[in-house]
Amino acid sequence: MKLRGIGYVVALAMSLTACQSKQSASRTGSGGTGPGQAASATENTPPMILTGSIPLEGVKGRFDHFASGKGKVFVSGLGNNTVEVMDIFQGTRVHEITGVPNPQGVAFSPEANKLFVASEKGKVYIYDGDSFKLITTVDFDGGADNLRYDAGNKRIYVACGDDEKNSAIAAVDAMTNKRLDEVYKLGAEPESFQLEKSGPNIYVNLPEPKQIAVINRNTKEISRWNLTVGQNFPMALDEADHRLFVASREPATLSVFDTSNGHLVTSLPSVQDSDDLYYSAEHKRIYMPGGEGFIYVFQQHDPDHYSLLGKVPTALGARTAGYFGRQGKGFDRFYLAIPASSSGSAEVKIYTVQD
Repeated sequence: MKLRGIGYVVALAMSLTACQSKQSASRTGSGGTGPGQAASATENTPPMILTGSIPLEGVKGRFDHFASGKGKVFVSGLGNNTVEVMDIFQGTRVHEITGVPNPQGVAFSPEANKLFVASEKGKVYIYDGDSFKLITTVDFDGGADNLRYDAGNKRIYVACGDDEKNSAIAAVDAMTNKRLDEVYKLGAEPESFQLEKSGPNIYVNLPEPKQIAVINRNTKEISRWNLTVGQNFPMALDEADHRLFVASREPATLSVFDTSNGHLVTSLPSVQDSDDLYYSAEHKRIYMPGGEGFIYVFQQHDPDHYSLLGKVPTALGARTAGYFGRQGKGFDRFYLAIPASSSGSAEVKIYTVQD
């Protein structure tokens, strides 16, 4: 994920501080279209509640991406050159992987029992899933960012490159650690992307040209949907209902697309400085954390109608999150990385999703 200019950062910090001072008066809201949109969350029934925290003493700088696997949650400390490993059930940090320059995407393959870590400096690092010892690395020109695991094909898909020539979605065989010939050239640096599980498509955010690229893995064809919003970084997919969710920063918007034709279904105002986006098929909800200091929670009433269910107050700059659905009884949890600041050390806050 690329940072903006320093002038923008200063202006954003000033505006977010003003927003944060009004949190107590603006914890719920509504927007969008459709039936039942007035049913916002109340103070007594928030969509998620803070139930724990995992201290990450000594971790400096910003975070980038989460992953989970084998009872662990992983988060890349991009500014700290580390990957933090946390035990879901103990609620503690159990390991720290060092020596990865600017780690970004992380993905776990349970079939291979390996952790894959993308580096902005041009490699994917592959670790043993038990000892977390380095097995090997795979090179990617122009850097590697987001990662996705395709369990059906046992492949790790990599968003890589930083210019028109090398930007692509590429693939690594999770079992052999070898880079495959499967490469989809995009002509612009990719950000978040989502894989269909029952179909051939890969949906890719391309912020620079304000597009979504749609890759058909069967035909190798790539189509493009043009956007009217900018800075489209996070993405989530509701494959069953043929809906793609995209968060943008200019303006701060949640956009919903019909994956069968690329048409915009609806859009809603959203949290400022979004960097992650998750869809819960169980709850029919979209979770969007933002550096503004809130997690916006949207309710899906049906595939065409959505409303803002609530705004969960968090912390300024907390925009990196992980949500992996219900992991067991009492383990429907949302993880939010809080960067270190002058007021405290880094931590991962744990929220329990409410029915």
